[in-house]
Amino acid sequence: MRIPCPFCGPRDSQEFSFLGQAGLKRPDPNAPDAQKQFHDYVHIRDNKAGVTQELWLHANGCRSWIVVTRNTLTHEVTGSDYASPMTKEAAQ
Repeated sequence: MRIPCPFCGPRDSQEFSFLGQAGLKRPDPNAPDAQKQFHDYVHIRDNKAGVTQELWLHANGCRSWIVVTRNTLTHEVTGSDYASPMTKEAAQ
């Protein structure tokens, strides 16, 4: 599988480390149900079949965090972008 790094261009997926589903928000540790929220945050994922957005680290390259749009049924990668504007600015 080839992943298009926004900074380095297309690279083999072995250069990257997969974190998981993109866009998850860390729970508030002071919430009354914080223990359940953190359990779900760590252990419960959608595992959606089809197009998803995933967080990857270009570990053996520019070290940028990127969000990859990928079809989990076909492994087709249709795009990628920096995970945050700060990451993009640091890479330039």
